Amino acid sequence: MAAAVMSVASYAQTVDEIVDKHVAAIGGMDKIKAVNTLVVERSLAVQGMEIPNKTTLVVGKSVRNESTVMGNTMIQVVDDSKGWMIRPTMMGGTGEPEDMPDDQLKQQLSSLDPFGGMVGYKEKGNKVELVGKETANKTDVFHMKVTSKDGQVTDQFVDANTYLLSKIKVSMNGQDGEIDLSDYKEVDGVKFANTMEISNPQMGTMSFITNKISVNAPVDAAIFKKPTK
Repeated sequence: MAAAVMSVASYAQTVDEIVDKHVAAIGGMDKIKAVNTLVVERSLAVQGMEIPNKTTLVVGKSVRNESTVMGNTMIQVVDDSKGWMIRPTMMGGTGEPEDMPDDQLKQQLSSLDPFGGMVGYKEKGNKVELVGKETANKTDVFHMKVTSKDGQVTDQFVDANTYLLSKIKVSMNGQDGEIDLSDYKEVDGVKFANTMEISNPQMGTMSFITNKISVNAPVDAAIFKKPTK
């Protein structure tokens, strides 16, 4: 029994050691907690097109994603656990504000936490397990299983050298998807992935290249409110 207890304690310590090094690699908990808003401007490459994308985030509360395709703007917003969106007719919508479907809203809620479920996982009520050490893209990684307090499970892969996230596996619209993260750059003492490749069988592969990140810029709360018409 004593051996079993020591084994469990050692396992838990290993998880926390990896998480602590991951937090430190990003910039440290003080820097992370000091981030209240983020405005991220990206270019999305999909099917040979370059699509500008802007994400405005109030950490833990609201997020607005806006993309423009051939002069048509698509908007997705989560605010106080409620979601709405505007889809142009060319994307199967009406061009008018509509409520976000529950399954899509559930996925979007995770974007309110820009640093992921491992950072401060105990405080958030999440569970983190170490699946093992593996090799991905010729690099050693720690395979971490992260279960959020509402039961959502993601597999997250931490680079064993840099302790930054290199890959996330998650369900996307009921299908397995992958997010590859690379080209980390520091903004106000915090590291962010500047290249993000998202792939799943339904969408194929989309590449996001970050052009600009603003930390703690003023954000007008009105942009998260659903238009009345």
